[in-house]
Amino acid sequence: MLSWDDYEDTPAGAPAEQAAIATAVQQKLDAEAAQQAAAAEQAAQQAAAEQAAQQAAAAQAQQAQQQAAAQAVAAPAAAPVDVASGKDQRVTVDQKAMINCRADLNQLVPFKYDWAWQKYLDGCANHWMPQEVNMTADISLWKSDEGLSDDERTIVKRSLGFFSTADSLVANNLVLAIYRLITNPECRQYLLRQAFEEAIHTHAYQYCIESLGMDEGEIFNMYHEVPTVAEKASWALKYTKEINDPSFTTGTVDTDKTLLKNLIAYYCVLEGIFFYCGFTQILSMGRRNKMTGTSEQFQYILRDESMHVNFGIDVINQIKLENPHLWDEEMQSAARGMILEGTELEVSYARDTMPRGVLGMNANMMEEYLQFIANRRLAQIGLSEQYPGVKNPFPWMSEIMDLKKEKNFFETRVTDYQTGGALTWD
Repeated sequence: MLSWDDYEDTPAGAPAEQAAIATAVQQKLDAEAAQQAAAAEQAAQQAAAEQAAQQAAAAQAQQAQQQAAAQAVAAPAAAPVDVASGKDQRVTVDQKAMINCRADLNQLVPFKYDWAWQKYLDGCANHWMPQEVNMTADISLWKSDEGLSDDERTIVKRSLGFFSTADSLVANNLVLAIYRLITNPECRQYLLRQAFEEAIHTHAYQYCIESLGMDEGEIFNMYHEVPTVAEKASWALKYTKEINDPSFTTGTVDTDKTLLKNLIAYYCVLEGIFFYCGFTQILSMGRRNKMTGTSEQFQYILRDESMHVNFGIDVINQIKLENPHLWDEEMQSAARGMILEGTELEVSYARDTMPRGVLGMNANMMEEYLQFIANRRLAQIGLSEQYPGVKNPFPWMSEIMDLKKEKNFFETRVTDYQTGGALTWD
């Protein structure tokens, strides 16, 4: 039975012990409270310091604004434009130059190079888009197990693999380097048109790849993974590395030669040689009623590229004419070597893509054709031919490159190709 007396019967020393415990607890609580108070005070001090710094920065900014406003008020008004003296700043034809020109580049006219403006107009009149080409037959043929041979499929893949990135290389070179360094407004006008056409070409290759259901990763990475494709891309890239530097400028013999080498690499070799094996292969398919949509895309691209090459060669020759000191024996030897190097790389690519005869051609025929093209490029920039006696084994390619007639997208007959403002509705 419980008894409250039991709880009252405590030892005599208990109160003292309880007091000691209570004191210790209180001391601990006081210490914790002191620590918390110190931490709070430190935080408050830090916050105050930050607020003071912000206020000081704001005051400094306000002071700077006030000073700027005061200076603006105190500054004299801009002098009125002297219309009479402005006439003295008009650009004359003789002030224009292809490189290192100091005349106002915002003044398009008067034209010094009428051929550049005409090429721009021709490019605009020849405008086309990839979606305008019917790819239905190509899709059916590509998906058929018996539609194309393995060699023919390899050719289609390799062509799309190289061209899909090559046109991007050209476009980047145009936009990032050449446009900035060519100091003539009518030539710049064509370069803008060419850059847009390069975008259309890349679009066309992507459109073909997507329509045929190809492995996009495989095709777009060939310039990294397939040796004969990678070698051509690497060769082209080494000529852009230096002039793509934003700090690069012309104005010395060495820098002007560097630009000239870049132009030869891109117009005479990349667009003037590297494209021709693949173009010939695909267009030969079209002549045999195979991959007709892809072939038609390539035909329009070839027309554009032919204009690009002709423009680039005109630019190169104009720079030579205006700067004869650049075209010394060293430069001629370098240009000759570049074209021969490019030819050998394209021959290697041809042998890789055509280990056997296909489409009425073989690697030896393609080698002769590429040597024929190389001779033409050498002659176009004033150098002697390096492959004597070679002939064109594909005369039908010359007919296609003339491109005097094109298919009308809106009719099934052959007619002069015109678009936009060039069309007549009578």
